[in-house]
Amino acid sequence: MTGGNGPRVLVDATAVPADRGGVGRYVDGLLPALGRANADLAVVCQRADAERYGRLVPAATVISAPAAVAHRPARLAWEQTGLPLVAQHVNAQVVHSPHYTQPLRVSCPVVVTVHDATFFTDPRHYDKGKGAFFRSATRTAMRRASRVIVPSKATRDELIRLLDADPTKLDVAYHGVDPRVFHVPDDAECARVRARLGIGQASYVAFLGAQEPRKNVPNLIRGWARACAHREAPPALVIAGGSGHDEEIDTAIEEIPPHLRLIRPGYLRYADLPGYLGGAIVVAYPSHGEGFGLPVLEAMACGACVLTTPRLSLPEVGGEAVAYTGEDADQIGTDLASLLDDHERRAQLGAAGRERSLEFSWDASAEAHLASFTRAVAASA
Repeated sequence: MTGGNGPRVLVDATAVPADRGGVGRYVDGLLPALGRANADLAVVCQRADAERYGRLVPAATVISAPAAVAHRPARLAWEQTGLPLVAQHVNAQVVHSPHYTQPLRVSCPVVVTVHDATFFTDPRHYDKGKGAFFRSATRTAMRRASRVIVPSKATRDELIRLLDADPTKLDVAYHGVDPRVFHVPDDAECARVRARLGIGQASYVAFLGAQEPRKNVPNLIRGWARACAHREAPPALVIAGGSGHDEEIDTAIEEIPPHLRLIRPGYLRYADLPGYLGGAIVVAYPSHGEGFGLPVLEAMACGACVLTTPRLSLPEVGGEAVAYTGEDADQIGTDLASLLDDHERRAQLGAAGRERSLEFSWDASAEAHLASFTRAVAASA
């Protein structure tokens, strides 16, 4: 299809993982919104996603990349050789690379999304190979991309501070949340999740995210244990999401008193997330720093009482509609205990979070992306 709103855009969705983690949620939320904005859109993706994107964005041209791109080394090689050919084939006027890396030789401008700057601010939270790779990709984007999209003002400011990035080529486009997907759950949705978790009617504190050092899960476990050690009916702690490389999690688990219960269900089904987040007594996300903090926004949209940290972008997302804590276990324990003891405050934060989440829409994000694409094309003319 041609003749939509704005320039002809090729979105490279081949980096989207099968587990629909952060980059998957971003691309899956953005593409339908671009479609609703009548963007002139082509999407190249992994073969397993072709039907999905054809359904989500029916007006877009959807191209399946070679099967090998499911493996990152092959995808990165194809990005340099195959993606420029796809761009020519679909007559793209701009390529959007939504996850740090980009083709270096392509016949049209490239807009790259850089999700956060924590590879520079907190390198200890990443293994050496991953940290070096994303630092290199970010520096390349700052030099070579026509424009760079970031999901928060905090990320923009960090890139300017740390890399002396050109502020005139950085565009802030907040992530959104789909209220049809992330909503205040009904009793049946909560009961279904409780059955899957095997916790019956017991209350629980929820975490959702990758279990990597930046997410601060070991201190959450220790803080929860301190907040709940002497309670008559202590809430369980549920750590949901993909397994990461944070070896300290197992150490923290070994320290848990035997009468407390921790559950690690791994990935939850997308359809279960409202019941999981909205059914929690508290959603805790004590991250050392985020480029945006999508799990916090999604929990807010589900009416959850959220406890997070005031690091980097998180206050931009949570505002005054979430509770804040420190990053050490003692402070997490103190602030979590305070919330567990205050039903009224939890209810107030849940309602405030739901209201604030309505300010973040994928449609607004799509408009910001389209403006960035248009600027990139205009600068190349």
